[in-house]
Amino acid sequence: MSRETIKFWYLVHKWSSLIPMAFLLMLCVTGLPLIFHDEIDAAMADEAGSALAETPSAEGGLPLDAMLETALEQRPGEVPLFMAFSQDDSLLTVTTGPSPDADGSQMTLLFLDRATGESLGPAPVNQLMDFLLTLHTDMFLGLPGMWALGVCGILFLVALVSGIVLYAPFMRRLPFGTVRTDRKPRTRRLDEHNLLGVVAFAWMMVVGATGAINAFANPLTDSWRESEVAAMTAGYGAQQPLSPDEYGSLDAAMAAAQEALPGRSPQFVGFPGGDWSSGHHYAIFFQGDRPVTQNLLTPALVDARSSQLTDARTMPAINQALMMSKPLHFGDYGGLPLKIIWAVMTLITIWVLWTGILLWLRRRSGRLERRIAEIQSGGTLGKAA
Repeated sequence: MSRETIKFWYLVHKWSSLIPMAFLLMLCVTGLPLIFHDEIDAAMADEAGSALAETPSAEGGLPLDAMLETALEQRPGEVPLFMAFSQDDSLLTVTTGPSPDADGSQMTLLFLDRATGESLGPAPVNQLMDFLLTLHTDMFLGLPGMWALGVCGILFLVALVSGIVLYAPFMRRLPFGTVRTDRKPRTRRLDEHNLLGVVAFAWMMVVGATGAINAFANPLTDSWRESEVAAMTAGYGAQQPLSPDEYGSLDAAMAAAQEALPGRSPQFVGFPGGDWSSGHHYAIFFQGDRPVTQNLLTPALVDARSSQLTDARTMPAINQALMMSKPLHFGDYGGLPLKIIWAVMTLITIWVLWTGILLWLRRRSGRLERRIAEIQSGGTLGKAA
């Protein structure tokens, strides 16, 4: 590399790292416990779920209409927003709110047993995990916060790529992974920063990319609803949205959807008027039949009044990527062993970020020119630097 090329990539790496550094540290620290959110939630729900039947609520049980009625009895005056199914036991969840377009802060998640019809009450509340999730997702700033973190994620990817570009010429005359213990503490810290960054590079790229995609979830969902859903429901354009008292049988709607998409398992239902449906339809989302495809969802839109299928089609690639990115971001694809790996990689990333901050805080005048010269020399410039 020429001196000018090295300087360009060095400055790219420096500023793409420094600008989002504090936010990235916050994301790693808050993300670490969130990796185990399923295990923490399961521990809190053990008492309520200990007597659940083994037959998954996605496969059978009491009628969905009866389960919905039971849920709404617990929240008088509210309307259904979502119904979600378990693939492991008879647990069924219903989300309610004061109106079809209620935001997350107004929603209530209810647990029910589809095998017995029993209401298990509202989902257990973990205020600490809720706080960490909101901080991790949007810093309590809503959509602007999500977008700001999305930009941080993109800068993180730029920092990773530029770091690898610089590491290649820097290490061309040194054995891979060398930590120069005979140099000053700053040099050892730089080598640790570089080595751990390379070791966790692929993981950090995956988590950074999926985090950036998740940050733009709302615009992507809006785009899908305004384009794909609008095309699927074009014949309803002149009609007023249905009111909840006009909803027809959810069981009949499910039967129509399963006839159109045989052999697939339902994951959740979006009720009319919400972000995941139209003003006239039950949007029934079916998941893939393998662990790697279980988050690749196919929606079937069923007229909520007549329970007749309107359309069923695969979501666009960018929305499929969104569906897969959240579980991948938190290591939800491989059970507890993968989550432990995710946690270890998160700790490594925290160390990489922290050493990067220390290197910048303890910088000296004239360091840029010396650093460029050291990269050009393949890491062999000077023996005591």
